[in-house]
Amino acid sequence: MIIRIFLLRKFKTILGLGFFSLFLLFGSLHAQEQKDQEFSFIVTADMREFAGPEYQNPKYFLGVCEAIRERGKGAFMISPGDIDPPWYVRTTISKVLGKDYLWYPVVGNHEVETEKDMAYLRKYITGLPYIVNRGPKGCSETMYSFNYGNAHFVVINEYCDGRSDIGTDGDIVDATYSWLVKDLNKNKKKYIFVFGHEPGFPFPDMDSGRLRHKTNSLNKYSGNRDRFWKLMRERGVVAYICGHTHATSIKKIRGVVQLDAGHSRGYGDTGAPSTFVKILVKKTDCRYEIYRNEGKDGSYILRSSGSFFLLK
Repeated sequence: MIIRIFLLRKFKTILGLGFFSLFLLFGSLHAQEQKDQEFSFIVTADMREFAGPEYQNPKYFLGVCEAIRERGKGAFMISPGDIDPPWYVRTTISKVLGKDYLWYPVVGNHEVETEKDMAYLRKYITGLPYIVNRGPKGCSETMYSFNYGNAHFVVINEYCDGRSDIGTDGDIVDATYSWLVKDLNKNKKKYIFVFGHEPGFPFPDMDSGRLRHKTNSLNKYSGNRDRFWKLMRERGVVAYICGHTHATSIKKIRGVVQLDAGHSRGYGDTGAPSTFVKILVKKTDCRYEIYRNEGKDGSYILRSSGSFFLLK
């Protein structure tokens, strides 16, 4: 009887170890699959005030989302600021692209003006998946980084002053810079994308030529901007992706690609065509596709595409 109990326990132990080994194997394979997978994601920016109930038609942000659905929505969307009210943006995304479709918001200058917007974003961001690092003191709910596939994504709140997440008028202060250095030191992913609301170098829109925020973007604190730019160049950042100007442009400046995603307001801003960007992350390349509202019927057509690594 004792021998039988011993053998039974031994069998259960071996069986348990077998299942545990299989669990580890499949977990390892899943991690490797995610690490190696190719994927795409969407960038939309500055749709503020044109995602609410009165704008639920194809002329505005809803139409942008419909065009994204047609072109392939990718794994998630990131919006580099001026997304107020953010709950209307989330509702429109859910309506067109699905309730489970991931949306990663970035704080813009207009969100920091309204406590209700910031309260929503603090709560919403806290619940997002894949986050691996949260921001510095006072900004841990609105500055973060996350990993997906073979890429690392850094979302900067440029209105953080190290004490409050609404403490500056757009800057890469010491606390933010130090946090970014530590974050990038920990990164082991192949590709890095950095997001913030304001451009380091404002450029005119690639089609209309309109230029906004020429002197009141990150360039108003040029020393901090240059330090930030140097760090991104040294760490091999694929692109710094921003908004703020409502002017779409893509340029390589001082060794770093800056992609300004323009605006996604549809006909809410006729000074430059409404835009969304699709970014494809491959095993050996990262590519961009810029879609603009230039069709005669208001449709979004491919305006520009290419490899980030071939920009000069």
